[in-house]
Amino acid sequence: MSIFKAYDIRGTYPDQINAQTAFRIGAAMVRFLSAKRLVVGRDMRTMAPEIQDAVIDGMMSQGCDVVDIGLTSTPMVYYGIGKIECDGGMVVTASHNPKQYIGFKLCRAEARPLSGDTGIKDIEAMVLSGDLEPAATKGKREHVNLMEDWCAHIAGFARDIKPLTVCVDYANGMGANESPEIFGRIPGLQVHSLYEELDGTFPNHEANPLKESNLNDLRGLVKKHGATIGLAFDGDADRCAFVDEDGRTVHADLITVILARGMLERHPGKGIIYDLRSSKVLPEEIERLGGRPVRERVGHSFMKETMRKTDCIGGGELSGHFYFAENYFTDCGVLAAIEVLNQLSAEGRTLKHAADELRKYYGTGEVNFKVEDKDGKMKEIETHFADGEIDHLDGVTVTYADWWVNVRPSNTEPFLRMCLEANTPELMEAKRADVYSILGTPADH
Repeated sequence: MSIFKAYDIRGTYPDQINAQTAFRIGAAMVRFLSAKRLVVGRDMRTMAPEIQDAVIDGMMSQGCDVVDIGLTSTPMVYYGIGKIECDGGMVVTASHNPKQYIGFKLCRAEARPLSGDTGIKDIEAMVLSGDLEPAATKGKREHVNLMEDWCAHIAGFARDIKPLTVCVDYANGMGANESPEIFGRIPGLQVHSLYEELDGTFPNHEANPLKESNLNDLRGLVKKHGATIGLAFDGDADRCAFVDEDGRTVHADLITVILARGMLERHPGKGIIYDLRSSKVLPEEIERLGGRPVRERVGHSFMKETMRKTDCIGGGELSGHFYFAENYFTDCGVLAAIEVLNQLSAEGRTLKHAADELRKYYGTGEVNFKVEDKDGKMKEIETHFADGEIDHLDGVTVTYADWWVNVRPSNTEPFLRMCLEANTPELMEAKRADVYSILGTPADH
């Protein structure tokens, strides 16, 4: 399977991505963007320094100057690309993937992401072509420390947060490099943390907060300290997961509604972007708040571009990416946490109370099915539910008055992913069984 994915470049080290591959990717990125200056940072993975050096050497071989901002989260690299005069940039990271993975997230100027459709496939073609002769003059490498600026920028979003106890699981990832300093600048926050040591071998658990078992240690810490809220970051800290005072997960579509309240109060009538897997309570609440719900396919590159085109102030994806127009239209885990704390403080209530009033419908969550003929199975879904309202924004979505289902192909694995929601638990179970009769037994079981 190709390392060149829909939203980034990612693979195992050293068999799929090594220093030679990284060099060629760096050179090809410069060629594709006709770049004169790029910003590059890296995460804490064991091979990241070697891969970062190689990708920067590749960039400089094409005559491009590089601003090396060192050990950083993905959101801090986006900030660097937005703040520093440059033609784009890259973070060397494999996000939440296991320790043997490494990869690259790429942006053009203004931190606009490169996707498979907007550059990654072109870069792949250049990497494979072999035609990457060096420029006559090699570029220069400059080291810049953005930590102070970045921490001040993000902490500056805090607005009258009331004194409260917060628990955080950093999963030995990049959130631990920056967020303790950011939280420390907010008066009244008492923070208890887990796994704050940067460690690219992830000795405690995977840095993937979407997997419920990875939140168990955080749940225990929340109960131990009687905390109001628990936060879990992924490996590169562009995502954040939330648990309430009872240790119950509050999914990202409900968090997006909570964030939207503050956003729309400050920016009335603006758009709020969400992905099509989200509960229908989200667009209902956005409309009630006077905003415009903007539905988009899954994937940060699509979300960010549509945000700009449709005048969205922010939004979120079910995967835990939350987007902020006020932060270069990018996603940031710690900023999402601060904005949720802002809103709860303003409303004078806990996350549990804020989320419980939004739990109006009954969903399956995202369920994976291992399917060889993805198109065939999606066509079967469409035929079986032909009397519903059907759209193809991402896979196939069928909507009825009292339930809906989306089935979409994975971009990276031989899976179909299914989300279903209904007005009652009985209807949800009946329709889930109906869909399972077509798709088969879930791969997760």
